[in-house]
Amino acid sequence: MNWGGLQSVLNDVNKNSTAIGRVWLSVLFIFRLLVLVVAAEKVWSDENKDFDCNTRQPGCKSVCYDRFFPISHIRFWSLQLIVVTTPTLLVAMHVGSRKMRSRHHHFPEGFENKIQGGLLWTYTISVLFRIIFETGSLYIFYILYGGYSLPRLVKCTEEPCPNIVDCFVSRPSEKTVFVVFMLTVSAICLLLNVIEFFYLAIKYFCVRKRYRRTVTEPRASMVGGSSGNPAGVKSTRVKGPARNVADVHAEGSGDDSASSREHNKENRANLKREAPSKPNGILKK
Repeated sequence: MNWGGLQSVLNDVNKNSTAIGRVWLSVLFIFRLLVLVVAAEKVWSDENKDFDCNTRQPGCKSVCYDRFFPISHIRFWSLQLIVVTTPTLLVAMHVGSRKMRSRHHHFPEGFENKIQGGLLWTYTISVLFRIIFETGSLYIFYILYGGYSLPRLVKCTEEPCPNIVDCFVSRPSEKTVFVVFMLTVSAICLLLNVIEFFYLAIKYFCVRKRYRRTVTEPRASMVGGSSGNPAGVKSTRVKGPARNVADVHAEGSGDDSASSREHNKENRANLKREAPSKPNGILKK
């Protein structure tokens, strides 16, 4: 197995994932792939050879083994890993196209790794496919093996067995432990995918709401600038102060006008008193 090539692929996938996606990738790599390669493969290495039946009828043992174990657990989990990780290729292809566009259009560095725009849709679709494949694999496992544990004894009535044949599974307890472990890790991966899907959905709605806000605010400012200030704002800013200034002038000039009127009355009274005395003086001369 080429671990260097696998590491480069994992690094690319890790760059283009969310925090929850990185946790999912770590669980997938450590608790599924390594356990499958290092330990589980050795446990199932003798499953066909040590599957023993209490008959020597030719072909009966092979037919009974195929009846209860249509596919090896190791091969099933290998296919499951391949199918579950396949949607990640969609994200890798999208990021590759972004890199090509960033080279031609001179986008800022790291633009291709930001989960936004079309990449957000691609990533969400890949997570949705991962959920479907994980759920389908758990259901198919139950249908193929009739449950999530290995029996110690199976009774076979398939042809060419002459009668009801008892067959014994090698190391059923140890294999059951590995089956429960692998299925538990698969359920954890499914839970992480569901959480990530809801996280991406919330992120999409938040981004959409922010986009609507940024679009509507400039339009509102453009409409307000072209039509001028509203009537209410104009009256409060222009008419209100003008009215107050007029009142101030009126109040300030009230005392002056009253004093001037009194002064004018006194002048008129003095003129009336002096006016008859001047002609009499003239006549006497």
